[in-house]
Amino acid sequence: MMGDDKGTAIEHAEQQWSRVRTRLQSEYGDATFNSWLKPLRVVEQKDNAVVLSVPTRFMRDWVKSHYVDRIRDLWSREVPGLQGVELTIPTTKKASTSPNTSEGPVKASARSAATARRPAPSRQSAVASGNHRDGSEEIGAPLDGRYTFDNFVVGNSNELAHAAARRVAESTSVQFNPLFLYGGVGLGKTHLMHAIAWHIREQHPGRSVVYLSAEKFMYQFVRALRYKDTMSFKQQFRSVDVLMIDDVQFISGKESTQEEFFHTFNALVDFNRQVVISADRSPSDLEGIEERIRSRLGWGMVADLQPTDYELRLGILQSKCEILERTSVPERVLEFLAHRITSNVRELEGGLNRVVAYSTLVGRPVTLEMAQDVLQDLLRANDRRVTIEDIQRRVADYFNLRLSDMLAKRRAQSVVRPRQVAMYLAKQLTSRSLPEIGRKFGGRDHTTVMHAVRRIEELRQTDSNIADDVDLLKRMLEG
Repeated sequence: MMGDDKGTAIEHAEQQWSRVRTRLQSEYGDATFNSWLKPLRVVEQKDNAVVLSVPTRFMRDWVKSHYVDRIRDLWSREVPGLQGVELTIPTTKKASTSPNTSEGPVKASARSAATARRPAPSRQSAVASGNHRDGSEEIGAPLDGRYTFDNFVVGNSNELAHAAARRVAESTSVQFNPLFLYGGVGLGKTHLMHAIAWHIREQHPGRSVVYLSAEKFMYQFVRALRYKDTMSFKQQFRSVDVLMIDDVQFISGKESTQEEFFHTFNALVDFNRQVVISADRSPSDLEGIEERIRSRLGWGMVADLQPTDYELRLGILQSKCEILERTSVPERVLEFLAHRITSNVRELEGGLNRVVAYSTLVGRPVTLEMAQDVLQDLLRANDRRVTIEDIQRRVADYFNLRLSDMLAKRRAQSVVRPRQVAMYLAKQLTSRSLPEIGRKFGGRDHTTVMHAVRRIEELRQTDSNIADDVDLLKRMLEG
């Protein structure tokens, strides 16, 4: 009989929970309800409390922090005098060794012990990440052993970004959230992010760090959707101590991924976990990214990495030569490379590597003449190279516009025509494809670029003012 009473009580509680759930769904919306509240199940109804089961420890903590008070308020309308809502994680045989041990504490203890025993990571093929629930796939990306603070050369153009990265890496508390690093290709954003991850892993091995590109974040999210495993995805990314996402501009225009990124970011900030983000432009200039995300990305410390000056480029080459100690490179060759290869650090180091490799393979000493001969193509490219960013900046200045107007969605004629001119020049003066140019102009489609190019070509034949403007801008950029 007592069993029947208990079954009836559970049945009544489930009916009450059904009505409470309906109100919760109405208040919080489908997305929040499906992610956090729908999986809850009634386990028991006591005299003054109800017990709900929660699938995971992470979910239990989140529901307790954000929704349990509202659940209690709504349920008290069903059961006057209800004083509490308790959350529990289901007990499984696999997870317990005694009758009073639940799955949550056992797993937490086992993970802590494993962390304590874990040796320092190797820099050859390390991954700063945790595993999927089944342990079959890493969620982070590999770290490059060359990208450490020791190998990062500091100059006027990057000293703020370096100092901020150091502060984040060395502190066990959150300094600024997020740390947002931005700058052009090959200026050191990824280097600093890897350096942060390496430092934390070596100095604080108990802290969990995940580094990955925005592209891989999107891939993991799409995979979770495909296999209906979004809760596991949320738990993986929202339970880390430090989350680092590189090239966040990649999620431009991808609404579902942005939605998940937004909630992941908020969850980590709410739990006082560190977030580090990089992009090719500042938060306010990220086109195709929702305003609420851009606003939050600018909350913490925003630090840019400017193009390198001659002194920094020379310092980078000298530092690289110390690593390549087997080959002697004359100082005048280093000075020549620092003067001539100005586009980015990646090409600068690549040029030095090519010279050293040639010297090693053919058995010839490194000379200025040999360097000029080996790097003919790279030197020619740097002599005439014009970037899309250069074009956008020059055209904006010429037509007295803001740089952000080149990327925005504004359709005013005073903005549209200069933007089309910039797209036309990007097609003429760079080797970028139409889709690449479109992405640089606020994530536009390649057909928009095609239309702009055709339109300016037509206007050059019929409008002498446009023809003069385009010719002058082209000379200014090539000069």
